[in-house]
Amino acid sequence: MDLAVLPDNDVLHVTRAGDVWLNESDTGVNRRIAQLDVYQHDEEGLQSIAVDPGYDGKKNRWIYMYYSPPLDTPVDDPTTPDVNEGDAPFTGEPEDFEPFEGLIRLSRFEYHRGEIDLGSEEQIIDVPVDRGICCHVGGDIVFDSEGNLVLSTGDDTNPFFSDGYAPLDDSPGTNPAFDARRTSGNTNDLRGKLLRITPRPGGGYTVPDGNLFEPGTPDTRPEIYAMGLRNPFRIEVDPDTDAIYVGDYSPDAAEPDPDRGPAGHGRWAVVREPGNFGWPFCATPELPYVDYDFATGESGEEFDCAAPVNDSAHNTGLAELPPVVQPDVWYSYGVSPEFPELSAGEGDGIGPMAGPAYRFDPADLRGPRPVAWPRYYDGLPLFYEWTRDYVKAMHLDDAGGLAGIEPVLPSVVFDNPMDMEFGPDGALYVLEYGDGYFAENPDAQLARIDHVGSGGNRSPVPVVGTDVTSGLPPLTVTFSSEGTTDPDGDALRYAWDFDGDGDVDARGPDATHTYDEPGVYRATLTVTDVGGRDRGRHASADVDVVVGNETPQVSFVTPVDGQGFAFGDTVTYEVEISDDQPVDCAAVEVTYIVGHDDHGHPQTTASGCTGSIATTVPSGHDPENDTLRGVFVAEYTDPGTDGLPGLTGTDEVVLVPAG
Repeated sequence: MDLAVLPDNDVLHVTRAGDVWLNESDTGVNRRIAQLDVYQHDEEGLQSIAVDPGYDGKKNRWIYMYYSPPLDTPVDDPTTPDVNEGDAPFTGEPEDFEPFEGLIRLSRFEYHRGEIDLGSEEQIIDVPVDRGICCHVGGDIVFDSEGNLVLSTGDDTNPFFSDGYAPLDDSPGTNPAFDARRTSGNTNDLRGKLLRITPRPGGGYTVPDGNLFEPGTPDTRPEIYAMGLRNPFRIEVDPDTDAIYVGDYSPDAAEPDPDRGPAGHGRWAVVREPGNFGWPFCATPELPYVDYDFATGESGEEFDCAAPVNDSAHNTGLAELPPVVQPDVWYSYGVSPEFPELSAGEGDGIGPMAGPAYRFDPADLRGPRPVAWPRYYDGLPLFYEWTRDYVKAMHLDDAGGLAGIEPVLPSVVFDNPMDMEFGPDGALYVLEYGDGYFAENPDAQLARIDHVGSGGNRSPVPVVGTDVTSGLPPLTVTFSSEGTTDPDGDALRYAWDFDGDGDVDARGPDATHTYDEPGVYRATLTVTDVGGRDRGRHASADVDVVVGNETPQVSFVTPVDGQGFAFGDTVTYEVEISDDQPVDCAAVEVTYIVGHDDHGHPQTTASGCTGSIATTVPSGHDPENDTLRGVFVAEYTDPGTDGLPGLTGTDEVVLVPAG
């Protein structure tokens, strides 16, 4: 989900399921250092991680995480396979929706010498959310030069019943989660916003001067810096100017409709002052949505982007909203007339991500193997596209306006880039999601992109293989580096760390090791370039070896991969588990995901080896023309044995719309 680079160039990175990983820059070892207990229905979980700007590892050891605590939110009961108690109802009375009122929490924790003390938690701010229903609850954490924390929040609104246009349904008896006016368009709500606060020692926060609403203004929240955002999934702050770069995700309508509004548009903005970016009333000041009545199916007038009015029954804030401000970039599907540099290929979606602005420091070029990017990129914010797998540099003029867009490293494959930061060493660190839907993707990776200059030496590309990865002790494992290459053809040195403690246990391209004690071991191969100019660059690959516990084998009996279905069908599933321990079907989780192009939106999670899930109709998409799929992911974690942690197995099937 997210990464944070520490001052020593170690990297913390997190998963939605609550895992916190540490990648050690010196050894290349990647190990899990903490696991948060998180609520995981639809898109909730552990969203992001950040390092305090004053972190020194001594007096200041704070890191920040934005996550969903479980609370007492209903979850599915595996003993009732035909009912999912974890799904919030689409219709009902307020008392039917109340059990699903939850929150996402921003807290800070102490991190020291490779360990996170979860007991040191200081809670900063809670953002209320409506649970049990999809979507857009992600958040990103950045800090400005004054030590203020900026948190982005999504609109927490279901987009699948509004035909790809603005979700404005405030019909009596309808779940409020179908109305984005209650969140993004609400001056008294923290969702669909940039929140700007100052953390306090001991927890909590104060509100700095200069936000959108003065403290004490009726029907407003003073924490709001910018509003009218749909899903600002990635934000960054320029370390020199404090400008906030925002990438805001698009709704899915492929074409404009005079009765509903514009086609979906992704947006990128340089936010230098408070403002309203218009969602769900306007995509830009010139692209208003239509005030559509979901109860009657009748279209009203276009919203006035210069003076939008929020008259939703769910609005708890001001009715008269600030005027809509212009994003710096807006683009839809296909060829963008305004920004052709961002145009898509056939089948590409819209996934704008705001990247960091590089700041060149000549000191980073000192030392035997500098990795810092060149002065050319100084001051250029990066923009990356999750669905289109590219990175662009955004050139700004003296007034801060967009002056040009150019590709960055077009020869490098960015496989669904999820997050990126420039490290203290001046290199670019990239977290890649890979291709797949909410499961373990083989192409997922943490990468560092160095600048080596013309004729410079490049890092090797390691590959690690084993003959076995699990078994009872004593377990003898044969390790291989077959497939490892060096782009420059230089000589390589191989170092093996069999247990993830950072010590070299063997050398050579192949090795054998016997594990005598039960445990989960992360074996790492580090390959170092020892030939040519600027020798010493290294890279690592790793593999988990489980001794004393077998990884569960998970497979769908039904449905099967490639099976046809129609959106709206109720799909019956059966999952088969084989393990060396008794299987607890209550621990089996099956998640249904709407797959669109290369990304997916999880809709619901059911429990049990058997059950049924009602698929949802992805309004706004044409299953005959859009690349839509029904994706089911099964996951089972065994209870562990003899002090060993539980191991997880997964399976995925992709159903194809019939007809």
